[in-house]
Amino acid sequence: MKTVFFIAAAAMVAVALAVLLLPLMRQGRKSGRPRSVFVTSLLIALVLPLGAGALYLLVGTPAALNGVAAQPAAISLPQAIAELRTHLQQQPDDLQGWMLLAQTSSMLRQPAEARDAFDHALKLDPNNAEAMIGWAENDSMTRSDHLIEGRARELLERAVRLHPDSQRGLWLLGIGNFQRGEYREAAATWRLLLPQLEPGSSVAKAVAEQIAVADARSGGAPADPSSGAPAPAPQGAALQVQVTLAPALKDKLAPGDALFVYARAAGTPSEPGPPMPLAVARLDPARLPTTVTLNDAMAMTPAFKLSSVQQVFVGARISHSGQPIAQPGDLEGDAGVVAVDRTTPVEISIDKVH
Repeated sequence: MKTVFFIAAAAMVAVALAVLLLPLMRQGRKSGRPRSVFVTSLLIALVLPLGAGALYLLVGTPAALNGVAAQPAAISLPQAIAELRTHLQQQPDDLQGWMLLAQTSSMLRQPAEARDAFDHALKLDPNNAEAMIGWAENDSMTRSDHLIEGRARELLERAVRLHPDSQRGLWLLGIGNFQRGEYREAAATWRLLLPQLEPGSSVAKAVAEQIAVADARSGGAPADPSSGAPAPAPQGAALQVQVTLAPALKDKLAPGDALFVYARAAGTPSEPGPPMPLAVARLDPARLPTTVTLNDAMAMTPAFKLSSVQQVFVGARISHSGQPIAQPGDLEGDAGVVAVDRTTPVEISIDKVH
């Protein structure tokens, strides 16, 4: 049926051209022009459309004349991830597939899924430094305290040995050192990172600042790595917190208890801030009532500190386990959300049982 259509269409075009050209040929003959010119024109007019139709039948796409086929709907990201997971179930040795899944999950802030995908990649390629760093970073994000320790620390150390110029590896390894109180090691690690950064950039300035903080906390003379000259440790934000214990809870204190005074990002009711404190101090509950100043130097991670936000939630907890993570039976109190630039003391009464 389509063949008949093409032949008919070509014939109609040829007839139409002939109708137009024949009067022109007659007029040309009267003007004394050679007959061969017009015969050639007529042949072209007849052969060209018929040839074009035949050629289209041979190499073209006649089915397109049946109507434009409905285009498939654009695949969504969840569908793409689901198809990738199905592919990896069928071909679990696809290293690039696991890396793609890991990086996508990390981008979507799904650290547990990202860590699992990086783990599969490491089983296929144990020396994959990118997978080592990704596993360590996402492992810390799955923890309520965001600490980099255990296997995460071991993988970072190994990744940096394999690739001493890994900027993300050096940064995370320095954070792990800082969290453990190894301030001298943290500063030394970040000093390896600093020369790789663009001089004067905001990132280079931030790293130099953290080196100064680590130097100050290690007891050494803080230095400005960009100039080699001594520089004072940055003061940053500071909040004075006064903590008291409600009389009704005094008999609940026990040997080995630890008092944690902390400030964390406030967030919003719909999107609470991250659980990791921006500043935290550990004290002996026997010192209550007490006053403590929370500042940038008390950050668990240098990249997240008081001065990085405008408001914080300030609280205090007496932990019976000695760990900062809340457990049933711990004693708590808070001052709610306060401005970081507040100059008057923040008052907290520990008056509740978790």
